[in-house]
Amino acid sequence: MLSRRKILKQLSTLPVMGGLFGSAAPLTTALAAPTAAPRNLVKELGIRTFINAAGTYTAMTGSLMDDDVVNTILASSKEFMMLDDVQTKVGEKIAALTHAESAVVTAGCFSAMTLGLAGVLTGMDQKKVELLPHLEGSGMKSEVIAQKGHSVGYSHALTNTGCKIVQVETIEDVERAINEKTAMLWFLNIQADKGKIMHEQWVALGKKHKIPTMIDIAADVPPVENLWKFNDMGFDLVCVSGGKAMRGPQSAGLLMGKKDLIAAARLSMPPRGSTIGRGMKVNKEEVLGMYVAVEKFIARDQDKDWKMLEERAATIANAARSVKGVTVETFAPELGNHTPTLRIGWDPARVNLTAKALQEGLRNGNPSIEIVVNDTNGINMTAWMLKPGEDKIVATRLKEELTKASV
Repeated sequence: MLSRRKILKQLSTLPVMGGLFGSAAPLTTALAAPTAAPRNLVKELGIRTFINAAGTYTAMTGSLMDDDVVNTILASSKEFMMLDDVQTKVGEKIAALTHAESAVVTAGCFSAMTLGLAGVLTGMDQKKVELLPHLEGSGMKSEVIAQKGHSVGYSHALTNTGCKIVQVETIEDVERAINEKTAMLWFLNIQADKGKIMHEQWVALGKKHKIPTMIDIAADVPPVENLWKFNDMGFDLVCVSGGKAMRGPQSAGLLMGKKDLIAAARLSMPPRGSTIGRGMKVNKEEVLGMYVAVEKFIARDQDKDWKMLEERAATIANAARSVKGVTVETFAPELGNHTPTLRIGWDPARVNLTAKALQEGLRNGNPSIEIVVNDTNGINMTAWMLKPGEDKIVATRLKEELTKASV
């Protein structure tokens, strides 16, 4: 297997931009030329930056890309490549790492869901590919079965294909709902505890009726094992985001699964046109960057990372607890965003502050800090996306805001 170090070494040998547009200037000339100071567009445009104590939210631009991912993106931007060739070779490497038959880099997890279902519907029939999302009279199936507790906004990725969602609650409901129109059984991992049918049972139903199964694990790594757990379990398609814990490009994701279904899904992807996925473009830089992100994430010392996050979270928790009337609970969500998380509340008789006011106080301070207001009128915070040393800044600012409101 080509290691991350080797691929970066190869990419670093690509010609510089000047070499792509005629002869490069002599070295002495290049060295003598004045170097313009890089533009700080964030400052120039007046864009607010902040310390992210909230998590990997799309609205907050997910996570920050790993340096090796950025370097790969920059290096690979200096050469032309055939997009399909890049996808095929990267897909083979990612599939091997994740125990899948095949894989492809998509424009996020949402895109992976749409494209995966498109592949299920059309197979390798190009005429059907061009018909989507117009299913009537096409001979294609038109229904996706999902548990009622799994039906959230993200299922819109599936209805983009023209299919409708059929909601069920029990295994018996699934058996009754399956008919000649059933294209796929869809499972949302982060809502697994909101349904009555568990993962293995869902896969078994699909195999029994010879209907493909798909699972959405968008934000559900770590644990790192989830990258191959559901492939090993027997799901036909697995969809995951790339710009969260793996710290790949925010606009990238992965579609993993059966070789025939991935091949069919790619018929609806760029560079092909006249498809529902034409706008779901992933450039070569993102594809290669996503490969490096996956490889590096799998190689990380997960226990060491977890301990570091616990220590950073404890720094914040201890500062909050030092204010009378404040309570802090530390927990880790089991199904998604699995990271040490703080749930902070307070006695209104001792701290005269609403959760929204605290959020605004931290947001409008210097530096600006983002948190999450939870359903119990408290706040949630994580150390997941903090840079080194930012835990101390967050701890200080949080204590300041809580202390100001103390009565």
